[in-house]
Amino acid sequence: MKLPAVAIAAAFAVGIAIGLSPAIAAHLSSRELVVSLFIFAALALIAAAILVWRERVWFAGFVAVACWMSLGIVGMLLSEQPQASCNVISVVQNHAIDLHSPLRWHGRLRDEPARLPWGYGYEVALSGVDYEENFLPVSGGLRLSYSAQKDAGGNEVAAPEVHAGDEITVIAAVRRPDIFRDEGAFDRRAFLASQNIDLVATLRSPELMERVSVARLSPGTLIARARRRLRDEVDTLFASRPDVAGVMRAMLLGDRSFVDRAESIDFQRTGVFHVLVVAGLHVGAIAYLLFWLGRRLRLPTVPTAATTLFLLFSYVMMVEQRAPVLRAALMAGIVLVGSVFYRRLDLLNSAGIALVILLVARPTSIMDSSFQLTFVAIACIGGVSAPWLEEHIQPYVKALRGWREVRRDTAHPPPIAQFRIDLRTAVAWLVSKVPSRHLKSAENLSVGSLWVLLRIVELVAVTLVLQIGMQPLMTVSFHRVALTAPVVNLLAVPMMGVMVPLGFAAVLSGTFFSALGRILAVPLGWMTALLIALVKYFSGLPRWSYRVPAPPQWLLIVFFCLLIIVIVALRLGSRTSLWLGRVSSASLLAVVLVIATFPFASQWQRGKMELTVLDVGQGDSLFLVSPNGKTLLIDGGGAFGGFPGRPEHLATDPGEEAVSTYLWSRGFKNIDVVAVTHGHQDHLGGLTAVLQNFKVGTLWVGREVAGTAQQKLEELANSRGVTVAHELRGEQFHWDGAEGRVLWPGAASDTGTLPPKNNDSIVMRWEFGTRAFLLPGDAEKQAERQILAENSAENLQADVLKIGHHGSKNSTTEDFLAAVHPRLAVISSGENNSYGHPSPELLARLEKAGVRTLRTDRDGAVHILTDGSDLEVTCFVPCSEAAANPASVQAHAPEN
Repeated sequence: MKLPAVAIAAAFAVGIAIGLSPAIAAHLSSRELVVSLFIFAALALIAAAILVWRERVWFAGFVAVACWMSLGIVGMLLSEQPQASCNVISVVQNHAIDLHSPLRWHGRLRDEPARLPWGYGYEVALSGVDYEENFLPVSGGLRLSYSAQKDAGGNEVAAPEVHAGDEITVIAAVRRPDIFRDEGAFDRRAFLASQNIDLVATLRSPELMERVSVARLSPGTLIARARRRLRDEVDTLFASRPDVAGVMRAMLLGDRSFVDRAESIDFQRTGVFHVLVVAGLHVGAIAYLLFWLGRRLRLPTVPTAATTLFLLFSYVMMVEQRAPVLRAALMAGIVLVGSVFYRRLDLLNSAGIALVILLVARPTSIMDSSFQLTFVAIACIGGVSAPWLEEHIQPYVKALRGWREVRRDTAHPPPIAQFRIDLRTAVAWLVSKVPSRHLKSAENLSVGSLWVLLRIVELVAVTLVLQIGMQPLMTVSFHRVALTAPVVNLLAVPMMGVMVPLGFAAVLSGTFFSALGRILAVPLGWMTALLIALVKYFSGLPRWSYRVPAPPQWLLIVFFCLLIIVIVALRLGSRTSLWLGRVSSASLLAVVLVIATFPFASQWQRGKMELTVLDVGQGDSLFLVSPNGKTLLIDGGGAFGGFPGRPEHLATDPGEEAVSTYLWSRGFKNIDVVAVTHGHQDHLGGLTAVLQNFKVGTLWVGREVAGTAQQKLEELANSRGVTVAHELRGEQFHWDGAEGRVLWPGAASDTGTLPPKNNDSIVMRWEFGTRAFLLPGDAEKQAERQILAENSAENLQADVLKIGHHGSKNSTTEDFLAAVHPRLAVISSGENNSYGHPSPELLARLEKAGVRTLRTDRDGAVHILTDGSDLEVTCFVPCSEAAANPASVQAHAPEN
């Protein structure tokens, strides 16, 4: 079957990829070149038409492909236009406003206030800001978060009474969304920017938001209020089961705010997180049900398709209007439009049309992981599963229709006709064993059971193909291999096909007829609770879900080349192509096995010692690699502790989103030693994720303290077979020519009875050749004085000093700095943190001492390499003040 839309989409996508290539894009920025490409595309189109007229179809096809590739390059170039000068990010970058203090912002509410576990969220389309007594017009998006507060009498303070479309002003200290500037880290700013969110802020008090004008009723405001009403109805129907309500809000309306972190991780571990994301399966289930109902009611095709389209896009307006939902709706719309013209569109052709439309609208979508996963899934279903099922399973399903009628046998191929004969024989033998009054029922039960079995085989085949086909991209995006995914999806997907339509029936019924809604909510609640229980059970199976680094690019290219060969072979259907398809399928399975096990070596430089100070926000995390590859991770940043009253709803975890992703970007699966300097959350919070994601040999701790966080970390280490060792003053380590020594803390008589303190920090000095690193954790001046008293200046001197306590004025005293006498200092602190780190006093001391200073809040991750003689320093963001650096500094541009 010819697939012209697939060829067009592929050519257009390749052109966009060419435009994305940094090496090529640098030469494709001139206006003249864009015009030249347009002219070339037009000439190619004319040439293709002439070739078709002259019946040179193959040549016309090649020329058309060149035309669409040129248009792809042009589309990519045109999409990378600079932001408007009034965009709030441009205004900030041009220093027209300063975000370090609260300002009065003007704008319009895009949607109804979203109820959150800890309060409310608001999305504001900005129109201006008051700055230095002037009104400055700006555009962009602001996301506000308001935590519920209580007055002096203990009563909850009401949130501001505002609605979608209202013009408001708000006084808030806004900031750009936090990001981790490390290799492999998720770019949260780019993600939120795709949702038109440029700034975030916390609304400190309801009085700081003022409604300027009330919005007029319009289709948009009515839809927003209806959406909020549906969310409230879900909460009402399942008020006694907040876990069920949270899953239903996610499954029906795309709001995952009330799914707690433990449940979310369970769905990830079992490979069914897509159930909580309104996307293709949800839209497909709704579209199929609506079209099926129309056909069952014997409505004409055109009214059925039109009604289905109307209700489908009404559904899209009610739920989370994100790209996956819109993509799925577009695909369904294309298929429905095809049905109006009595065309059964090939799934791959439909996907090709949708792909071109989406890439024309937004070429950069090609880099989005969910976009890639969507179309890989379609390729697996339409290119692999559907042809295989059509060849091996569908003939038998069709053979069950009118199986009693012998005259229909001749309409089937000989093997299928023989199957019908054998079926009648088997059924006759089976029913001969039952009483005659049950004859008809026994026949129907036998054939119905066979029909169900064939459908289960279809579902199993589709599930397996999807899991195999999507595993490489799942590994790239989420670094997870879920071995239970085929089984859990086999159970969860049919359940979801029932739960989504039933859920909407219950919610809509409850909105108008509360009694009916409560009745429908009963079986829906049972099914949701069963789904949660199944996911939790399979998630708890040990070693059935694990994390791996992303595969190398060349292996991904090999995988997708093999997948294309398999799809083409199944489409052609000749004996040679089928043989090639079997060989390619076996090779493809082997590639997936390699991706799932990641047998590749990690990336490090033999013969050199490496220290990386990671950007984990307001916290510490350092990664040390010895000359022969032994690894030491010191601290893991801090995990967010939850929201008031709802600690289970955790947010950003640097251990997962910064430390783990960085290590995976380097190909590490194992860590020899993880050290926690002391029991404060900003140092050990992220280590929970690290212990769960990697095979760790030993956990180093200093003093035992009464803090529950450190105790829980040690319990987790013991449960995973990690040796826990206490490293105190005087301990020495010999790693591949590198020498390590613990300078602090000493043993304490009150061990385990006092809460953790900064001065409990493990202070280490590592030396390789003539170069040394001093790593003091959060040790403050009291500990520094003890270290100075117990060690000579020679034993403290270091070329690189990781500044203590994030640059607090109470650390790195003048005496300590003089004794260490570093060439380079690195400060680990969060951007615009509330503590004011690093302190101006500390920065002044470093400047006075002539020490070159790098900071993670400004420079991102700082990488330091030494061969024992020279130092090489690079930063994730090009290192600032490079000219002043006494070491060899190399700029390293960010990759994400």
